[in-house]
Amino acid sequence: MPDKTPDFMDFSQLRQSALSRWDDDGFVELRGTQVPPLTDADLVQLRIRVVALENLVIALLAKASDRHLDLAREMAAYISPRPGFTQHPLTIHAAAHMIDLVERADHFRVEKP
Repeated sequence: MPDKTPDFMDFSQLRQSALSRWDDDGFVELRGTQVPPLTDADLVQLRIRVVALENLVIALLAKASDRHLDLAREMAAYISPRPGFTQHPLTIHAAAHMIDLVERADHFRVEKP
């Protein structure tokens, strides 16, 4: 049986190629397969999955240490626009949403005796 270990250079090139096409014509072509635009049903399923993932993150953050919560807040500050750079609404919203998840998790934290 031939060795199936991926060549890291090939993987890196494949990843770069895929990422470079994300903005092309609303679809991604990977290994010759075109992925059609998302349908309304796809968007509904995506929304359901995002809600589920957010709830899982909240559950995990509720059990996280104070240091981990601080780290999540630091990461939100890290993705916020830097002074002198254009503030992009999606970036601002993402950072605010991260803080919101940490704060929502706080409601489920159990005080230690």
